[in-house]
Amino acid sequence: MIEAALGFLAVFVLAFMRVPLALAMSIVGLAGLGLMRGWTPAFASTSQVIFETGFQYVLSVIPLFVLMGNFVARAGMARELYAAANAFVGHRRGGLAMASIIASGGFGSICGSSIATAATMTRVAYPEMKRNGYRDTLATGAIASGGTLGILIPPSTIMVIYGIITETDIGKLFIAGILPGLVAVICLCLAVVVVTWRDPLAGPPAERTDWAGRLRAVRGIWGVGVLFALVIGGIYGGVFTATEGAGVGAAGAFLFALLRGSLTWRSLLDILMESTRTTAMLFTILIGAMIFTSFVNFTSMPGDLRDWLLQFSPHPIMVVAAMMAIYVMLGLVMEELSMVLLTIPVFFPVIVGLGFDPVWFGVLIVTVVEIGMISPPVGMNLFVINSLLPKVKLADIFRGVWPFVLADVVRLGILVAFPAIALWLPSLMSR
Repeated sequence: MIEAALGFLAVFVLAFMRVPLALAMSIVGLAGLGLMRGWTPAFASTSQVIFETGFQYVLSVIPLFVLMGNFVARAGMARELYAAANAFVGHRRGGLAMASIIASGGFGSICGSSIATAATMTRVAYPEMKRNGYRDTLATGAIASGGTLGILIPPSTIMVIYGIITETDIGKLFIAGILPGLVAVICLCLAVVVVTWRDPLAGPPAERTDWAGRLRAVRGIWGVGVLFALVIGGIYGGVFTATEGAGVGAAGAFLFALLRGSLTWRSLLDILMESTRTTAMLFTILIGAMIFTSFVNFTSMPGDLRDWLLQFSPHPIMVVAAMMAIYVMLGLVMEELSMVLLTIPVFFPVIVGLGFDPVWFGVLIVTVVEIGMISPPVGMNLFVINSLLPKVKLADIFRGVWPFVLADVVRLGILVAFPAIALWLPSLMSR
């Protein structure tokens, strides 16, 4: 227990000294194993972790889904999704904000990145809301919170990383995110309703669209539906694995972008370079996390922590609730991927030891990451929006996102209380 605690402290100290997290975790993990097991076994174990992580077949899902997201962003599908959602709900009070949330959910189903979803929807939805007199607080809050749906509604890079670290079925994780994703959309839209009920001028209604216009808008998003049904439907039906599905999705997104005439040799090169940079960053962090995980698992910390938590809370579900509270607080001060990679080696053995489903816990992890992505002062989505909208004060963005943070906390409570929301669809896959 003491060894692991010192290891975490060392990682935090190195991170505070601006040492990259991947390097900090690698150094501490290697040094910890060397001091506990001897340097020859430590170097052998570390080299094996690096080789096995870098050459895992299942890891190819990461660059493929990143590539898929970059292709669909280039193809302009987000604008069509927003137009379709706007056609149905834009005429309501706060309707354009709801449309941005709904469109973010649709875009997230073919993207897999929260930051990419938030950045894309900022360019698409904010000008329309501003033109209709929306307050910056509501507009940016809805876009930031809707952006988080990119990592819950499959495909999701966070789910892939969680599945690899915990050896949980990635296909089941993807399917498990569908119903919680719908719950998230509902909760965030209800937050818009509450905000506009308290301040009707925050989100005035836009012009109503007739049914002919609505049908035209729906026909414009057929590509998104086909791509989602092809990838997720194929995984759910057992036609192909999650890794194969990523390849199908990337190829399909490339064809859509090509047929729409949105690809040039220059844009294709930019997409490939951006996908390569993102993949290299994720792989480096993941390898560092796996080295650190090897060290933590060699200590007694997971078992000691489980015994300590049970001592204070004999009901297992209360242990999960305590973990979620810890995650929400950590999300206020830590970058989300770092938070997950540092804590999973400690918390996951406790969850498995208590008999909980790792797929359900994976959905909870993604949900707390979503909360962290929009929690001031370090929520990444907030700074992405601020960088794209320099005329909007950061204080307004911070103030506008709090109703959505509270809505996400309520949603987290619902998912903790009713695990079947996440587990029902995956249970049908095993039949």
